[in-house]
Amino acid sequence: MRVLACVKRVPAPGARIVLTPDARSIDAAHLGFTTSPHEECAVEEAIRLTEREGGTATVLTAGPDEAEEQLRYAVSVGADEAVLVPLGTTEVDPQATAAALTSAIRALEDSGGAFDLILFGNESADSGGYQVGIRVAHALGRPIVGGIKGIEVEEDAVVARRPTDDGAEVYRLPRPAVLAVKEGLNLPRYPTLKGRLASKKTEIRRVEAEAPAGGQRMVRFVNPPEQVSETRMLGEGAAAAPAVIELLAELGLT
Repeated sequence: MRVLACVKRVPAPGARIVLTPDARSIDAAHLGFTTSPHEECAVEEAIRLTEREGGTATVLTAGPDEAEEQLRYAVSVGADEAVLVPLGTTEVDPQATAAALTSAIRALEDSGGAFDLILFGNESADSGGYQVGIRVAHALGRPIVGGIKGIEVEEDAVVARRPTDDGAEVYRLPRPAVLAVKEGLNLPRYPTLKGRLASKKTEIRRVEAEAPAGGQRMVRFVNPPEQVSETRMLGEGAAAAPAVIELLAELGLT
């Protein structure tokens, strides 16, 4: 079974985002990067499926050369192959990203056969566009379902489970298929020392692909207002009891 997980290099969740003076990009001088949480689960699931069913797990990303860091991390936890589609440092829109990934996937399949399953994160942690996986699936002519938190493999199909408020929806997709998965599908493993050492020696395959500009244009980023929390000391020991009672009364908890 051939499984492909597509990932994206994104700013580390919780990091303070600083914009460049023109507000058109992020100042990454003191910023850490990682893989989107949903996509970490996609990588883990690709590895688990191939461990159980046999085959290979490939990880693919489109982005700057620095994205090799995220590919090597995927290898360190068990991915068999890593592929980078170099797009330079400029952020591209979902249409261009999808076009580049589609071109790269076709090139990979021409040389190694079709992927039985392609996994995307439900949405990226930075832009949250919910578009790339759907656009790639449409371009490849394959079925896709999003919001997935359960996957089972049958002989010629994939059974995907999507939770709902009152239960779950279950889809049976003929292979090859595409799924967009959510965090919680599994618990991603941590890399071993052996895996980290092996990932440093792994050759990252580079696949050139065209990324024609899409219909979206960057205007500028806007940082939301910072939320500042206030801490008020009510006192120490038994002397703080009256202040605590007064606060509880203000909150309507007495």
